[in-house]
Amino acid sequence: METKLTKKSKKLEAVLWSVALPGFAQLLSRHYVKGILFIGLEFLVNVMGNLNTIIVLSFNLKIEEAIAQTNYLWLMFYPCLYFYAIWDAYRDAGGGEKSFAYLPLVFSTYFVTVGVIFSPSFTIAGHLIGPLWLPILSTPIGLAIGELIRWILIKIYADNETEEVV
Repeated sequence: METKLTKKSKKLEAVLWSVALPGFAQLLSRHYVKGILFIGLEFLVNVMGNLNTIIVLSFNLKIEEAIAQTNYLWLMFYPCLYFYAIWDAYRDAGGGEKSFAYLPLVFSTYFVTVGVIFSPSFTIAGHLIGPLWLPILSTPIGLAIGELIRWILIKIYADNETEEVV
């Protein structure tokens, strides 16, 4: 018998494997076609967008070099692929059953994509943030706005259901 703790553990395991590499959680849940497809797409977008080079340069604070190495037309696909693979893994593990549960990840996708777009020119205190750090910093903003919109929609629909019952 599966306990609440076991279910939560499976959801967390799926999310963490997906964060490590999109497709890993799908392989664990025996969704081999999806897993291989996500891994293949991950490698394609990663290589074509020069993501690993961007990561190394960004961690070494060589932001201008990271910007120069970035293929923005490919890198813009990455947030959609990444967050969708996480969401898919989470749902396969039994998550996402609450109303509008998908909204935080969807809005993170939007904000991270916008972060990629503005990363070659966006500065904080005169310092370029770059194609790795600005999208990463955009993630919690997207999560928060998605959660806020989710909360608003739940309130609206809960109020509408209450009015219809009366």
